[in-house]
Amino acid sequence: MSDADSLEDIREQKREELMDQLDGEGDTATEHAASQSADTPNSPIHIDGSDHLDEVTASHDVVLVDFYADWCGPCKQLEPIIEEVAGETEAAVAKVDIDRHQHLAQQHGVQGVPTMVIFSDGQPGERVVGVKSATQLTNLIESYSYYHGWPG
Repeated sequence: MSDADSLEDIREQKREELMDQLDGEGDTATEHAASQSADTPNSPIHIDGSDHLDEVTASHDVVLVDFYADWCGPCKQLEPIIEEVAGETEAAVAKVDIDRHQHLAQQHGVQGVPTMVIFSDGQPGERVVGVKSATQLTNLIESYSYYHGWPG
């Protein structure tokens, strides 16, 4: 078989893969979202240190991290919203107690609570401070999820 023949075989295989994706078959964004959803917990992950946060943000495409304190009234108001968002989105949701993990709060520039930081591909992105609605947080997550081909 010549190089031209093998190149043509590769092109044909790629063409078939692309056609399958257009027809809704093969490894599509929807399938990826379904597999991501199956691996994503539907309740917040309580972070127990730097290594754990690194592990969570590395193992999920999009992670919303809620930096909170037990003594914080607005944090308590936000808690059921965080629970709802964790159960209804494709993203992982994590919680960091700033009193137990002051170094993480400092590392991520948290100056007030509640502060939420969205991570995409393991990197911190947008930061929001204060109580937000489930819709606002879901929209934030979806704006990052779009880049991963998740349905919006």
